[in-house]
Amino acid sequence: MKTIFSDKAPAAIGPYAHAVEAGNFLFLSGQLPVNPATGKIEAEDIEAQAKQVFANIEAVLHEAGYTKDDVVKSTVFLSDMANFGKVNEVYASFYDPHKPARSAFAVKELPMKAMVEIETIAYKE
Repeated sequence: MKTIFSDKAPAAIGPYAHAVEAGNFLFLSGQLPVNPATGKIEAEDIEAQAKQVFANIEAVLHEAGYTKDDVVKSTVFLSDMANFGKVNEVYASFYDPHKPARSAFAVKELPMKAMVEIETIAYKE
């Protein structure tokens, strides 16, 4: 196993790695909409928060030598299910035309009062 840290993704807010590579799989920790330069959530609307989450995912994937086309599964955590449609639009544009498997859940609260967090699994032969 290999742990992955990217200086282009926000620092972890707890005792975990950005990702762990195990064999041909890469397991990314949940990414929040934190700007890596400031360590803060700057986006106030759900679309901008989702775009920042995907920028952070892409940074971690790149650091590990993967691309978004290697993603096989995502889990989306939302602070409000009313934001599902808007996050879905950003998600679709990020992965287009690739379509990984996905689950989405509404949760009571996310770290740093984020509106969205996404964890990701990628696979490469």
